[in-house]
Amino acid sequence: MEFQTTKFKWVMNAEGCWITIQHPDRNAVQEFVLSQEDKPYTVKIEPYKKKRSLDSNSYYWTLAGKLSAKLKIPNVDIYRQHIKDIGDNYEILPIRNDAVEKFTQAWGKNGIGWITNIIGESKLKGYTNIMAYYGSSIYTSDQMARLIDLIVNDCKEQGIETMTPVELERMKGEWNGRT
Repeated sequence: MEFQTTKFKWVMNAEGCWITIQHPDRNAVQEFVLSQEDKPYTVKIEPYKKKRSLDSNSYYWTLAGKLSAKLKIPNVDIYRQHIKDIGDNYEILPIRNDAVEKFTQAWGKNGIGWITNIIGESKLKGYTNIMAYYGSSIYTSDQMARLIDLIVNDCKEQGIETMTPVELERMKGEWNGRT
């Protein structure tokens, strides 16, 4: 069961401390509680973050393909440059010098946008600072909107037709609700 809420309460009694969570659908709660078996469950509560929509992802790759054809640059290279340009999507990590290559390969296995840049020597002796970028598969709605803005601007500079500003705002506003 997964849902969004803003209402929580806690109760303490002889059995222990309880957290209660308001759910929008009484029938779903009743069905869930009545169907419970005597087995353990994992419960995770985290802040809600809007994620990018699949339409945004498709639109990005459609435009990247058009830009790729016009500039004769692989669309993956365009994507990776945009990943570096959106901001707020990386970690700076000190990696042991002898592990830099292995880390870079392992990080890159998460997807084509999961890239690294060597920044330089760390102040930790025997370590190198690496900028490790997250790929768009885990972007929030704000990060994905910035990625879309980058590809749209690049396409406009090349005379490639894009959606109207109204259509773009509609698409960027239609998130799929996954948390």
